[in-house]
Amino acid sequence: MLLNALLIAIKEIRRNILRSILTILGIVIGVASVIAMVMIGDGTTAKVTENIEKLGSNMLNVRVGQEKRGAPRDDNSAKPFKNEDITAIKNEVTNLKGVTAENSSMANVVFGNKSNSSLIVGTTNDYFVIKDWEVEQGRIFEESEVSSGKSVCLLGTTVVKNLFGDENPIGSTIRLKNFPCNVIGVLASKGASSFGRDQDEVVITPLKMYQRKIQGNLDVSTIIVSVMEEKYIEDAKAQITSLLQDRRAIKVGEADNFHIRDMKDILNTMTSTTKMLTYLLGSIAGISLLVGGIGIMNIMLVSVTERTREIGIRLAIGAMQSEVLMQFLIEAIVLSTWGGIIGIFMGLGIGYLAVGAFDLPYIINSQIILISFVFSTLIGVVFGYFPARKAARLNPIDALRYE
Repeated sequence: MLLNALLIAIKEIRRNILRSILTILGIVIGVASVIAMVMIGDGTTAKVTENIEKLGSNMLNVRVGQEKRGAPRDDNSAKPFKNEDITAIKNEVTNLKGVTAENSSMANVVFGNKSNSSLIVGTTNDYFVIKDWEVEQGRIFEESEVSSGKSVCLLGTTVVKNLFGDENPIGSTIRLKNFPCNVIGVLASKGASSFGRDQDEVVITPLKMYQRKIQGNLDVSTIIVSVMEEKYIEDAKAQITSLLQDRRAIKVGEADNFHIRDMKDILNTMTSTTKMLTYLLGSIAGISLLVGGIGIMNIMLVSVTERTREIGIRLAIGAMQSEVLMQFLIEAIVLSTWGGIIGIFMGLGIGYLAVGAFDLPYIINSQIILISFVFSTLIGVVFGYFPARKAARLNPIDALRYE
């Protein structure tokens, strides 16, 4: 019985092929939208994860001020860190790969008649180890340059391109604000960060040079720490917390006037945000599936009206109501199932083009594909049932009289 009903359903669909195509269009668009949106969202999440891990998965950021509700707030009463705090952490905390300061600000960088607004970072050689940042040309700082605060710097590739073009910048002198600075190296390109900032638009200087000539004091705004292995992160955080509490004379029961964040916290926050947006976009796209279901119900009601005499004849010669019900229900399910299959391939194609345009990883979420397909089939069952029930409940005599 099922096979016969299926064959009749396919025959009826082929007889009105254009109407059938228009009927399933809503299902196709709905399934394709959900799959494409989720694919873009998953690609974005993977890209954010990759970019954050490039910053150093075992990296800790120690900042001045309290942390509240997962985000730091300004605390002008908290005293800044000093160079001695960095030395203390380096000497007293175990299982560390590197410790350094990261003082930064935006400033105008000038070479000849060209200028560029860039991020200026004052730090030490441990910065390149912690950030896993290689030098493409030239060299890093010498110890004498770090300790004396000599006016030397390394440039990011964007700064080199904007100021020097194809010219080799090594040995040239640029101006940071009003101070001359000798270029000793060019950093390897890192591209845009997960926050959209161009990481290559940067100038790296020795910490003491930055403090004296750009910042105007010996304060340290941020301390970054790299732990040897992930298993040591919590122990390192505990040691650093205890050490800084002693050095900053924080009494028992008082709130810390500093906070420590590891990259895992940032990663979890970012990925949870992108996943929430992915599901939100997918849910919005899924509304079109309901619209497609309404379209199927509408066309099936039209089909029941057109085939009233046929239904009356079948009932008059002995067809059971369940058989008529099954006939129209299978027809609706076939329409929605084909719409789901076509929508899956269309969604994968659109997703492929979209992630390629945004330079995101191509990730196929098999779970979403399965859910979309099952949901499209259920729509055929739910929205096809009411027209099918109407057909099955027709009075044979009234149906035969229908014109």
